[in-house]
Amino acid sequence: MKHAAFRLQPVLELRRTQERTAALAAAEAARAAADADSRATAAEAAVGAIVPTGTTSSGAFRAAMVLGRVAAEDAAAARALATASAEQAQLVRSSWTAAAQRTKGLERLRERHLETVRIAEQAAEERSVDDLVTGRSSRRTPSGEVSWTD
Repeated sequence: MKHAAFRLQPVLELRRTQERTAALAAAEAARAAADADSRATAAEAAVGAIVPTGTTSSGAFRAAMVLGRVAAEDAAAARALATASAEQAQLVRSSWTAAAQRTKGLERLRERHLETVRIAEQAAEERSVDDLVTGRSSRRTPSGEVSWTD
């Protein structure tokens, strides 16, 4: 018996491809967010390392303070970038979740379709067996005797 094709199979394949693409994008966004966070942490650690040592001249002290301010601004910018990257990673992850839900919905439809096809095939097989049994019981024996099932 020929199986009924799942008409939405091309759409399901497209959704699976979209889900895989979204998963890869989510992994890349998470990696980028982690990298940005580690850079921000390193920049923040660098700010703490800038401390004028011992007795220095006023020019050296000013230079250290300017360098500290620039490092603090760089650290703040790096932390802002890390925060934005984390937010972007969350958006990409939610996009992946939505793609997975769309795929899951179509997969459930496909499972229902396959179950319906299986039930229909089973019913057809049962009808075929019933027809075979019913056809034999309605036949007479060659000697003209009536079958015991009549």
